[in-house]
This record gives sequence, structure tokens and C-alpha cells, in this order.
Amino acid sequence: MERRLLLAALAAAPLMPAAVRAHHGWSGFDQDRPLYLEGRAARVTWRNPHAELDLEVPERLVLPTDLKQRVLPKQTSAVDGEALLAKTQVPTRRDRRWEVELAPLTRLEAWQVEEIRPGTQLSVIGFAAPGEQGAAVLRAEYLFVGGKVYGLRSSPA
Repeated sequence: MERRLLLAALAAAPLMPAAVRAHHGWSGFDQDRPLYLEGRAARVTWRNPHAELDLEVPERLVLPTDLKQRVLPKQTSAVDGEALLAKTQVPTRRDRRWEVELAPLTRLEAWQVEEIRPGTQLSVIGFAAPGEQGAAVLRAEYLFVGGKVYGLRSSPA
């Protein structure tokens, strides 16, 4: 029995770094500086621990004029959507492609988010690493797609 467990653990070891990297919570993101991205989904990975996509953004990204007036859905987590919208800005870095981390599939299902396909136009508000250091990765707080908005930190309230 012990030998089988050891063999199973060794077989799974190459998969561990990707799984650990992909599921790291909110602590590595600057939650005091929400960022806005919009563009076209280039690559989509629709699986747990959370869905991800590569977003191709325009060269000159600007905030929508109606952003601060948008109505955000209630979540089970306490999120001050109005304050978040008021602080949202475009990134200072000029990457044309960002990796966007969405939510676990169970949460996307609770929000009734249809599976996003490559080519889909969408926008997100979320958080990058402090100082936008490292890779161009955004953890999505709100997802805007197909005329709908979804809160991704928690389930619908």
C-alpha cells in the first residue's frame, strides 16, 4: 500500500508546480489599485482550479466613459463595487496581451457565465501584482461579456 502511494505521488509531481501556481488566492494582487482591461480572448482555458484566458488588448487602452455609472451585481462577499469603479484605471504597462484569471468553474456556473471562446470581446476589472511587476497577469473581480456583468470574487448574493 505504501509503495503504491509513493508511486502515485511521484507520478503526480510534475503536475504540481502548475497547479500550485494557478491557485494562489488574492494575497499576491494589489487590491487597492483596480485595473481595467478590454479586448479579444485569444486563448481560453476553461477548467479548474480557475478558468483563464489570454486577452489581447488594444494599443491605446482607455477607460469607458460610463464605467463609474455601471451597476455591479451583489456578491456574497462584501465588495464595495462603487468605490472600486471610482478607483479603476488602465495599467501603466503597455503589454498587448494579458493573462486573466477568472474564477473556479463552480462559481462561473453559479453566475451562469457561458463558456468564453477565443475571439470573444470582453472587458474585466481586476488586480495585478503590486507595481504591476512580473508577468502581465490580472485577477478578475468583475467580468463584462455579452452585455452582462459578473462578480467573480464570490457567488451571486
